[in-house]
Amino acid sequence: MGYDLRITRAVEWDRNRGCEITIREWHAIIDSDPELSPDPMHGPCAVRYGKKGWFDWFEGNVFTTDPEPVDVTKMLSIAARLTATVQGDDGEYYDTANDWRRSARRS
Repeated sequence: MGYDLRITRAVEWDRNRGCEITIREWHAIIDSDPELSPDPMHGPCAVRYGKKGWFDWFEGNVFTTDPEPVDVTKMLSIAARLTATVQGDDGEYYDTANDWRRSARRS
């Protein structure tokens, strides 16, 4: 089982009622970012990023599982555009890809 990171506007990603990232906002990000490629085989909100990276939208958050540091950097960029943060499964926040590298969550 992998470890998820999410782009969220909530203080706690699983309690985001009232501060969701809308599907319309997510599609606007996809449409405006040439580095993101829609991946309809994996769902209507799934995208590919780079060679192995991917992101998906679910219940008001954008997520991925076990990302590489380059993917975390992209998540941080997307989060900034959405006035959001990047948060892990256990509620910890990530401000840089280096934070993810140093995280004990990956071991």
